[in-house]
Amino acid sequence: MSKNKKASSNKISSQAAKTLSDANASAIQKKLAGSALSQSDSQKQTGSQMEETAAKVLKSPKYSADTKRLAGSVLSQANKPR
Repeated sequence: MSKNKKASSNKISSQAAKTLSDANASAIQKKLAGSALSQSDSQKQTGSQMEETAAKVLKSPKYSADTKRLAGSVLSQANKPR
């Protein structure tokens, strides 16, 4: 398996941390935030299920810009061609 040299930026990590502590954040926001935060300083990469979730968020008009920003970051952490 190849190493993942990508990591969440400080800005995304900060947004993710705030999202996780926000009582009003949706389950999908928290799921994306957890994934983004777990990739902030590691070689972890996005799994296929999370890739699907992030892709659906990006395609849907119902999600906020903040949610889409987290989804974009999570999707960009994927290292495997699927």
